[in-house]
Amino acid sequence: MIPRLDKDWGEQVAVVTGAGSTRGIGRETALHFGRLGASVVAIDRDPIVGEVAAQIRAEGSKAIAITLDVTKDVEIQRALDQVLNEFGHIDILVNNAGITRPNSILNISRSEWELVLATDLTSSFVFTQEVLPAMMKRKYGRIINLSSISGERGGVQNGCHYSAAKAGVMGLTKHVAREMGGYGITCNAVSPGLIETDFGGFTEGDAGERRALLMKEIPAGRSGSAEEVAATICFLASPAAGYITGEIVDVNGGWHID
Repeated sequence: MIPRLDKDWGEQVAVVTGAGSTRGIGRETALHFGRLGASVVAIDRDPIVGEVAAQIRAEGSKAIAITLDVTKDVEIQRALDQVLNEFGHIDILVNNAGITRPNSILNISRSEWELVLATDLTSSFVFTQEVLPAMMKRKYGRIINLSSISGERGGVQNGCHYSAAKAGVMGLTKHVAREMGGYGITCNAVSPGLIETDFGGFTEGDAGERRALLMKEIPAGRSGSAEEVAATICFLASPAAGYITGEIVDVNGGWHID
């Protein structure tokens, strides 16, 4: 029997990186998990992430906030040790932390390239590597990585480093799915298109020429919401998605169709 999406969340522990943005996918994902009844670990470099954990607790679920730099391996290891000591296990990992530095390939410095790759790709590798032993021991785990339409077809606005990192996330996702499938661990990626967030400078209510041009390219005729992406992530993290692994799930209104 296929499990219901609203069942069995009370024992789940979900770690969400990049959860601090006031209008971001990570924040909405953390809140969504909390409303389903999961215990949530909200991680971000900005201390504002504490407000996300406080809201989850106010709504009736367990939550803690951890502030760290996802490019620092030792901080990641320390944080996940804290989570395991406090909750005993980690069931769900959402690798959402990311940055963008819009720039031409002609102007990107080596240090800028390395910063974007470290934040958007390498951090997903390190978090995944660190949580896998605990998941393997319990024969269960859900890992959801955040890719992007830029990783699928290139994205001039966000720069080649961002596109390369997000393409790398897709490769990482597929490999982890193959290697870890026998341990009851699934690994999928969500690839958003144009989403109403603060990320990348697309602001709510933007009625300019750029928005109008983009809407013409999207069959759905609108941008997506962080809530829609969060709902997709939570489905992939659910028991009902146990036979889905290694997939890149597009959430883009038909802007990119494989």
